[in-house]
Amino acid sequence: MSTKKEQLLVAAEQLFYEHGFHAIGLKAIVQEADVALMTLYNHFNSKDELILEVLTRRSQVYMDYLEQAKHQAPGSAAERLAVGHLNWLKQTAANGCMFLRAKEEFASEPGHPIVQLVTSHKEEIRKLFLASGLTATEAIRSSLLFEGAVAQAEISSLDEVEDALMALVQHL
Repeated sequence: MSTKKEQLLVAAEQLFYEHGFHAIGLKAIVQEADVALMTLYNHFNSKDELILEVLTRRSQVYMDYLEQAKHQAPGSAAERLAVGHLNWLKQTAANGCMFLRAKEEFASEPGHPIVQLVTSHKEEIRKLFLASGLTATEAIRSSLLFEGAVAQAEISSLDEVEDALMALVQHL
């Protein structure tokens, strides 16, 4: 990937996460990335295409956190996945769920590719939970707990969120 494209993706992710998708224009992104507007259009045909790539990358990074913990952390499958989720929160997600925010902003168009990508991301998480040995009930409960932890991390210390999540996961 070119350096300029990477700069655009990093800047776009930061700005979208901090301010929302509709509130940020392409000019703000190119200014933050310190590239020309034509550079953006050389890599992306539209703002929606840029958003899709940002979300796709973010999804992959999140799944990598879960996969790494699934294979390295101690405890039950749910506890290992929770460790991965908490590591993600500590590194990148103290401002809520970017995926749910995207779905909210594009909800007026249920068939919109961004809404479909968010739905797919959430389904892939549940599939990973099932593939990790969780039952269907444990998978949905874990999803609820993880989503709640993301929301709670916006208003509570990560230490409190970590303690609460791990205590709840142990009771699955």
